[in-house]
Amino acid sequence: MQRHQTHPLLAPVPGTERHIHSFHYGPSKPQGKVYIQASLHADELPGMLVAWHLKQHLAALESAGRLRSEIVLVPVANPAGLEQVLMDIPLGRYELESGQNFNRNFLDLSTQIGDELEGLLNQDPLYNRQLIRRHLREALGAQTATTQLQSQRLTLQTLACDADLVLDLHCDFEAVAHLYTTPEAWPQVEPLARYLGAQASLLATDSGGLSFDECFTLLWWQLQQRFGHDFAMPQGSVSVTVELRGQGDVSHALAEQDCQALLDYLIGFGAIEGTTGVLPPLLYPATPLAGVEPVMTPAGGILVFCASPGDYLQAGQLIAEVIDPVSDRLTPVYCTTAGLLYARSLRRMATAGMVIAHVAGQQAYRSGYLLSP
Repeated sequence: MQRHQTHPLLAPVPGTERHIHSFHYGPSKPQGKVYIQASLHADELPGMLVAWHLKQHLAALESAGRLRSEIVLVPVANPAGLEQVLMDIPLGRYELESGQNFNRNFLDLSTQIGDELEGLLNQDPLYNRQLIRRHLREALGAQTATTQLQSQRLTLQTLACDADLVLDLHCDFEAVAHLYTTPEAWPQVEPLARYLGAQASLLATDSGGLSFDECFTLLWWQLQQRFGHDFAMPQGSVSVTVELRGQGDVSHALAEQDCQALLDYLIGFGAIEGTTGVLPPLLYPATPLAGVEPVMTPAGGILVFCASPGDYLQAGQLIAEVIDPVSDRLTPVYCTTAGLLYARSLRRMATAGMVIAHVAGQQAYRSGYLLSP
């Protein structure tokens, strides 16, 4: 039976306490756990509408006895950021007080957990998975948040830390559907890319910044590197950041389509009982996140795009023109990498040095911090 839980966040000042709301579906003895959250960047709303559609479907599936796993749904993952509106402009990507990205700096507990596991692991991967998850829950439970932002991060990380599958629903500015995951998880995630019609699937083990999805996969990967030569180490978390097109793509038609794609994937994942049809085609092969070209403009001015999300571009192809209406100077902006243009800026007044688009190339050429700020 559905359970609705509320999780209070640390209030920055008296009388302003906010809460995370989680909805729990599934049988009394679940076979696994799936965690889904939406709008961690609070101005990215397509996922929030998808989550609302999911709530209706999951309640019906639970009543029909078709849920095998516990499914935890957090439709509003960032109540603090949702209220940040300045002069009619929502500002949901960064916390205004600290300037920090809401989807960065989650806790890295891999060293602590690894030290605690010394002498406790064996050759049973199921035992090791349960052991690691218990230590992770205890380590998170021992943390003390000192700000509202830390409290929100800790609450979300705790809710998802023992899930077999983590889906973090986001969107870009203007974009086609795409996703981020790890090379290790890609074989299990590829069906999701097919169901969603993702036109780019970007792979990295460590993209930098400790985003929400990577605070789980990176921990398991680091434990695998430390102990995998001597013990049977499972893949404890499949985590995916799902980008549901652009900020303006909020409609019931798209949300129901995406909701059904997620449900079909969960059936294949084993979390829901049922059958699905033939898998749709993969629209574009997975590529390294390190192969993405952030296309910058060298000059400021009116931004006029000459290519749209979903276009496949050749190296050297024109993406946009930047026009200075005072000097009449027109600056063409070209990509240097062949690949799929999967996202571009919403802004139409560019500033010098601004990233205006992202192109998914086939070959890795970047290193270090790979994410947008």
